Amino acid sequence: MLRYATVTRLLRKPAATSMQRAYSNGTNKEGSGADGQEDNHPIRRTLRLLGNDMRRVKEFFVPKDPLPEDDNPKEALAQSKFKFKGQEGPADEFQTHCDVLVVGGGTMGSSIAYWLKEKARNGLNVVVVEKDDTYAKSSTHVSVGALSQQFSLPENIQMSLFGADFLRNSGEYFGEDIPMGYTPHGQLTLANEADAAILKQSSQLQNELGARNELLSPERLASRFPWLRTKDVALGCLSVEREGWFDSWALLANLRRAASGYGAHFVHGELKSFEFQSQADIIVTGEGGANAGGYESLDKAVIQLPDGTERSLKFALCIIAAGVGSSDVARLAHIGMGRGMLQVPLPIAPRKRFLYALNTQAEEAPSLGMPMLVDTNGSFIRRDGLGGQYIYGYNAEHAEAADNELAYFESKLRPALAERLPVFAAAEVAGSMSGLYDYNVYDENGIVGPHPYYHNLYIASGFGGQGVQQAPAVGRAISELIIDGQFRTLDLSRLSFDRLIVDKPMFEYNALN
Repeated sequence: MLRYATVTRLLRKPAATSMQRAYSNGTNKEGSGADGQEDNHPIRRTLRLLGNDMRRVKEFFVPKDPLPEDDNPKEALAQSKFKFKGQEGPADEFQTHCDVLVVGGGTMGSSIAYWLKEKARNGLNVVVVEKDDTYAKSSTHVSVGALSQQFSLPENIQMSLFGADFLRNSGEYFGEDIPMGYTPHGQLTLANEADAAILKQSSQLQNELGARNELLSPERLASRFPWLRTKDVALGCLSVEREGWFDSWALLANLRRAASGYGAHFVHGELKSFEFQSQADIIVTGEGGANAGGYESLDKAVIQLPDGTERSLKFALCIIAAGVGSSDVARLAHIGMGRGMLQVPLPIAPRKRFLYALNTQAEEAPSLGMPMLVDTNGSFIRRDGLGGQYIYGYNAEHAEAADNELAYFESKLRPALAERLPVFAAAEVAGSMSGLYDYNVYDENGIVGPHPYYHNLYIASGFGGQGVQQAPAVGRAISELIIDGQFRTLDLSRLSFDRLIVDKPMFEYNALN
């Protein structure tokens, strides 16, 4: 077990905080001096920000003239299909300086950017770097949009409760142009004899925190769901409200579009390395000290653009939200590669999820009111529309990560599915796909908050199968740490990186991992 290092800032010349640093991109912006440097006088800066907010209010109520169709076809199409009711975002030119760099522009990274810009507006320059701009390899690609509060830890329950409210009221945040597809048909979780006690205890905690679900015996399950075979089932937990599923792609699209609308810059590129800066006003003592020569903070990111060129971006704060690539990014920051606190790696690994589109027109198939079903083996199935279509998924252990999706389904998954839902023994497989999501191998739970060594590095990764639904809460939490200096709404301090150093895992027994 490692002891914490003592990190002390020497009382010399006061150093500017991350919120006080103002970076200029080399242009003489409004509110900048003649030399191109931004005027940081507190009164003038406050008046300037208030003026910018008033202009956005005016733009919100006064519609802008539409662009000519032949002026910029791509931009005109974007405006016609994806109108954001707030400020339109700037062109995503490469920024050489920023206040906050978010590494990873998937649902988690886009949520962080959204909340930072929604709160700070022009007060923060936020840049998001995403190497997979089509999101073909994103975990959102294999998300079923599950919305559930059936967890064993209070933090996960509370984050998911906020996620449900956020999705149900998405129109207040994003407008109505991209519907979220919220389907409140609930979730039914089954437990065998070994897991029944945990399911019962978790249900009690969930209801105490504001979730609404009920426990059902095998007899009540069979009576209520005649299409369900209850062999080896000791207990079921059925949600009453706030659970079901949604369109995870719509959430990603709305978060990214809203963040851009508030002024966040999204850059298509790959982080290749960090540059470090020695800080003599900070000393590290004890076993946590990582470098005998003194403390070094993260200073710049070297980003490779699609054309192969590399550009440098200076930042005040950095957030790792790169999904399955988070461990690779952490290693670039010497996390898991150094001494003391830096010898503890970020324990995020990829885990494979298989998804199958099934079709059955049998009369005994589950009805339109079918809840999302989570079986005792961790597989899950839900309806997809109204025409006898279903989505079935399974999270494979690494050793089971087969390449042939259909063969894997027929040999391993269909027998178990048919045992639980006999009507699917002959269901047609209309399509299949697989992909990876970020999985915390330490305790199967998310890591959120500052890194204990670096004063300017935050982490938001490892949330596994529930990451998409918890992204709104995690993004809000990170924004609170950066802007307010502490958690304001939900205290997620127990999910910080610190638990890895002191070896106190926070196991989530009901995660869809």
